[in-house]
Amino acid sequence: MIHAFLLIVVIGGKVQSNDMYFRSVTECNFFASEVTKRYGNYRSYNSVPEEHRVTAYCKPVKISKDVELY
Repeated sequence: MIHAFLLIVVIGGKVQSNDMYFRSVTECNFFASEVTKRYGNYRSYNSVPEEHRVTAYCKPVKISKDVELY
């Protein structure tokens, strides 16, 4: 078993991805930041429809050594 960081992506309140593991929390947080960026004419987060709101975060986990790491 080894420690890694799991990137969890939630869109509209539903988990869409929870299978990306990273060696580094810095790398994981970079991708969490990138997948939550929005492009458009939104003045605030409240302007984005609830079903399109995205949250991403990194969770420390223990995984087996044979799991692919980014």
